[in-house]
Amino acid sequence: MPQSTSPTGRTAASASSPLPSITAAGARNWRDYALLFALACCWSSTYPLAKLALDTIPPITFISARSLIAAAFLFAILWMRGISLPTDLRAWKLFAVQQLINSTVPFLIITWSQQYVPASNTVVLASTTPIFAFLITSLITRHEPATLLKLVGAILGLAGTIAIVGLDALRGFGSEIIAEVAILLATISFACATIFGLRLSEYDPMVVATGSLLFGGLVLLPPSLIIDQPWTLHPTSTAIVATIVMGIVSSALGLLLFYMCLGRLGTLTTNAQGYLRIPIGVGLSVLLLGESVPSNLALGLLLIMAGVAAMTVPAERLKLR
Repeated sequence: MPQSTSPTGRTAASASSPLPSITAAGARNWRDYALLFALACCWSSTYPLAKLALDTIPPITFISARSLIAAAFLFAILWMRGISLPTDLRAWKLFAVQQLINSTVPFLIITWSQQYVPASNTVVLASTTPIFAFLITSLITRHEPATLLKLVGAILGLAGTIAIVGLDALRGFGSEIIAEVAILLATISFACATIFGLRLSEYDPMVVATGSLLFGGLVLLPPSLIIDQPWTLHPTSTAIVATIVMGIVSSALGLLLFYMCLGRLGTLTTNAQGYLRIPIGVGLSVLLLGESVPSNLALGLLLIMAGVAAMTVPAERLKLR
């Protein structure tokens, strides 16, 4: 039975525990997995769009701008729906923590690290999020079943990522150990965010996305004004369009789909979209940036699809109970 939504975006059935249990796997349908694929498509656009924007827009200003654009877009939709943002301190504390660990801090860390770590290595390191989510879920929170099949899926997905990027990408590991460890810490932060995000299940997903993005944009606005002085910048029209599109598609729609997937599929399955983003992102890079198609794309894609299937298909359908 669908939950009713109050004018402040809080659902009638509030979470009764810090980490609510996930809907039974048997209740999932093709629409849930379509949402997962749509999320992967939205977040895959991050790679080529960020590359286009960061050529003439500094990272802090770029992240703040795209977050505020996304928040404004979602706020307009909330206004048309007659839903307002919560005004209680508890809600905004949750929004703040979620945005800090899911976007603001890890993205700043990765942006800094990419100055020293090749893009291929960054992709491999960032793809470890599902594995960290599995370990945190199985060893600490235990809020949903962390099966062996899901672990196998996480490993297959990582293998597929390495296959696409190329085994030669592994040779450079260790040369910039501090930056590489920083990327791993960022991916752990992403994994924690998918688990912490369950605490927000009592709110409309669009309310959570809007509140989180608004906080993220405002918290980086002062550093942007002081450090980057945006009025002195001369961004290209391509960079401006890329920032706007990324704000609406990657940030606004992506974060909305993210919270919808969390509620419908759980943390481990939602994290599986991280692997789908690799081949989709490669395809977008070829289309938008004219980059070449990796010769080992087919093998990597096969491994990734096997990994995603293992992480998403309910065990009972494979008679593995």
